[in-house]
Amino acid sequence: MATFAKTSFNAAVYSASRPTYPKALFQYIFNYHEKGPATLPADSPLKPRWNLAVDLGCGTGQATTELYPFKKVIGVEPSLVMVEKARKYVGEHLGGGPELSSQQFEFVQSPAEELGFLENESVDLVVAAQAAHWFDWNTLWPEVARVLRPSGTIAFWTYSEFRLPQYPSLTPLITHYLQGTQGSTPPTSLDSLGKYWERPGRRILERHLVDIPEPSNVLGPNSAYRMSDTDRVYFAGDYHQDVLPLNKTLPVILRSQTTWNGLLGYFHTFSSLHTYLEKNPDDALKHGGKNLAQRTWEELLKGAEREKGNKEVRGEDELIVEWPVAMVLAKKT
Repeated sequence: MATFAKTSFNAAVYSASRPTYPKALFQYIFNYHEKGPATLPADSPLKPRWNLAVDLGCGTGQATTELYPFKKVIGVEPSLVMVEKARKYVGEHLGGGPELSSQQFEFVQSPAEELGFLENESVDLVVAAQAAHWFDWNTLWPEVARVLRPSGTIAFWTYSEFRLPQYPSLTPLITHYLQGTQGSTPPTSLDSLGKYWERPGRRILERHLVDIPEPSNVLGPNSAYRMSDTDRVYFAGDYHQDVLPLNKTLPVILRSQTTWNGLLGYFHTFSSLHTYLEKNPDDALKHGGKNLAQRTWEELLKGAEREKGNKEVRGEDELIVEWPVAMVLAKKT
């Protein structure tokens, strides 16, 4: 993604403020990996292995570190800024220090669609956390099918608009800030980030990855490799019930206990805000020294106070934030 590749993008703030993925999410993936393709007989030698895992669009390495059950883990990321941050993150968050970590974890600066450094059928698991909506699937599916070992697994997931479960009345304001739609209020470029997201990636994320094509539709009948149809699950709880299939929807799995100040820090990790401030460098000057993120945050604070019966809400007050997660899984057959 172009914004993250810019040297002006603050990868340290991004890493510190973004939600971290819970162990339960990775356990769900590992359980899926362990099952093996349903078409295999019980005595098949093609059992899932735990030798090599690859994290596409690994960013700052938060998801990469959770792949430690595999003997070797490779993070793939097009942004050099992020690659450097990921190397540091792994060294700090895994025991044994940087030298021992580098024996198990490796990082490659490359687009997700260019995996020429990986041999045919050499990878056991391919994941992508908050990156799949940027991929070129006409290129990626054939490349993933090539590098995956038979019985190998893919697991791609994204989280969408955050929600504040303690303050459900604030959801329209959140949606307006991120998409530019709030009832009859006309979206403008100066009160919403809607027009500043990179497209079509943001649209694919907002639509919960439903636009990712089935691998068979891309590979075609003449491909040397075969992938199963995807399994799609949504850790969304009661959110988006109007658009998500109930039989595929599970309880919310991604949440964070932070503060209102922490939420403001999260706001400043949005690539769209980075672009907005580049295109509107005098935004804060025109609004009393407060940029769009700060103004929206203050509106959310006021809304929370109203919902609490006009009781004061302060920046250091604790806050629960939830994110609906959409996940796409498939197997190499």
